[in-house]
Amino acid sequence: MKKLPLAIQTFSEIIEDGYLYVDKTQQIAELIQSKYVFLSRPRRFGKSLLVSTLSEIFSGNQALFQGLYIYDKIKWQAHPIIHIDFSVIDFSTKTELREGLLDLLDDI
Repeated sequence: MKKLPLAIQTFSEIIEDGYLYVDKTQQIAELIQSKYVFLSRPRRFGKSLLVSTLSEIFSGNQALFQGLYIYDKIKWQAHPIIHIDFSVIDFSTKTELREGLLDLLDDI
């Protein structure tokens, strides 16, 4: 029996270390084809894992998806990815949010 991926939010780690993964890549393929997307979910609802999965898809890492729905359903090619982690930004004021975003963008 496969291990449960408790507190693991990285798609590659779940796949490479043999954790249980419920294949939601059909929905991800549909999401990718959508023109506009807004994701709003409560804490601990899988948003970080979804972002990690999207990052692997847009990095062109097809091998990670072998055996999953999306494996042969999309054109696999690498795209530039910008990942902004809002949890490290102090956004208690408009000024602090702006400065935090600018600091993150400077690192890109």
